[in-house]
Amino acid sequence: MERMRLDKYLTQAAGLTRSEAKQYLKKGRVCVDGAVIKRPETKVDAGLVRVTVDGKLCSYEKYTYLMLNKPQGVISATEDGRERTVLDLVREPVRGLFPVGRLDKDTEGLLLLTNDGSLAHALLSPRKHVDKCYYAVLDGPVGRKEQDAFASGLDIGDEKPALPARLVPAPEGQTGIGALEAEQENVFQPEGQAGTGKNGVLITVQEGRFHQVKRMAKAVGREVLYLKRISMGSLQLDENLKPGQYRPLTGEEVQALKREITDRK
Repeated sequence: MERMRLDKYLTQAAGLTRSEAKQYLKKGRVCVDGAVIKRPETKVDAGLVRVTVDGKLCSYEKYTYLMLNKPQGVISATEDGRERTVLDLVREPVRGLFPVGRLDKDTEGLLLLTNDGSLAHALLSPRKHVDKCYYAVLDGPVGRKEQDAFASGLDIGDEKPALPARLVPAPEGQTGIGALEAEQENVFQPEGQAGTGKNGVLITVQEGRFHQVKRMAKAVGREVLYLKRISMGSLQLDENLKPGQYRPLTGEEVQALKREITDRK
């Protein structure tokens, strides 16, 4: 178990700055296993000790992982002087939290928030080719021609073509995770027909380029009317989360993501 200075522990477990932690300690507001501790350099075993601030327990987690169902109208940034950001939706302050990648302001769905830089870097690395699946509503149906174009790697105006992507009409009456599960079970719409009666499709990409899904749709003569990310690698959006709501990832979800990026070395 990791040993660390008590003032550092407080910055990570209680969201205090290092100077605030020292002031709390000096004033006798911090207890370790029931005893008041005032020395900031005191070493503690993170995860084994019981630390309280003003009687409130401060649980230590080295990293935080939150699944957010991002709503439309919110930008994927840590701060902004004019726009509301995804971090504004998080009630509890978490030091160093940031979104893994970005979703456009008018796009909703799965967004991972964490302070684990190593995991975030691996998930976003082009070399890992971590799949991102979106449910989209287009302004017209798609067929084999459009599917083949996606699969071959589209020219979307960048220096290099997009990596091969998957485009399939969503099963009738299914959106979001329901459409993804049906697609995984090979329950497809007949070729050239779109699901749900409103041209619903599933689009799976391996990259995270600027406006990528919208530009890929435009490259085959279609416009995206609605866009929602429903999965990133093994992580699927919890559809019990309403737009703007979030929850911590389970241990199993975190480990599945870590195994996935390790396997893709």
